[in-house]
Amino acid sequence: MKKVIIYAFTMLLACVTLNTYAQEQQPRIPEASSTQTIIQDFGLGKITITYSRPNVKGRKIFGGINPYGEVWRTGANAATTINFSENVLIEGNKVPAGTYSLFSIPGQNTWTIILNKTVKQWGAYSYKKEDDLLRFTVKPITVKEKRETFTMAFANSTTKNTDLYIIWDHTAVPIHMQTDDDAQITANIEKLMQGDIKKRPYFNAIQYYYENDKDLKKAMQWALEAEKLEPNGPWYKLWKARIQLKMGNKAAAIATAQQGVKLAKDSNDEEYVRLNEAVISQAKD
Repeated sequence: MKKVIIYAFTMLLACVTLNTYAQEQQPRIPEASSTQTIIQDFGLGKITITYSRPNVKGRKIFGGINPYGEVWRTGANAATTINFSENVLIEGNKVPAGTYSLFSIPGQNTWTIILNKTVKQWGAYSYKKEDDLLRFTVKPITVKEKRETFTMAFANSTTKNTDLYIIWDHTAVPIHMQTDDDAQITANIEKLMQGDIKKRPYFNAIQYYYENDKDLKKAMQWALEAEKLEPNGPWYKLWKARIQLKMGNKAAAIATAQQGVKLAKDSNDEEYVRLNEAVISQAKD
């Protein structure tokens, strides 16, 4: 009986293995419009877009195969989806975290961008306007360089802002987005900066306060604390000098940046030599 059980188990395992191998070896045909997923870190969250990428193939695109004034899936095959892991602002409009279908209505002078609450749609065939979360208009840009393959890409990304570009043929459509979590980021920084002085995220905290025009006196206090922990670090001299310059104290900024240049040269850090010298140049203008 024991041999029979072992034999049966062996045959079952062999069948499962062969079935799995057969499934893995199924012939495949590539899609004419390849699929791409892009992910952009944004504030405390992420933006994830999944879309298909048709090619021009010598055709007239906007005003041609994509007529002006008609709802377009913004890609090919299934409707493009966009996911926000945190609340965001799109062209000044509040958008809750979630996943949406991204449709558009191309026009010669303006485009209408649509976030629709129904996802997993094929094309725009079952699109319903009553399911829209948001509609807004943006202006397209004519670009000299032809983009053969439909492309979506992020540019000009900071902790608070990013631009999503819809690009195809000689047309680019920018969509501006902002994070809606400055209050939470600030609260997180304040909490972290109350911890062990040796584990405080000085660099990120100083940078965020500087770049987002927050309390520069507090940022300066952190820079001074960080200097004591890393007296030979040219990076904190850089941020201290930048803060001094932003506060209008050019002489102090030059003196601090000169110290940063010396420290950077001592450690053969060409990047921080250049960055500190840039502050000196700005202060002397």
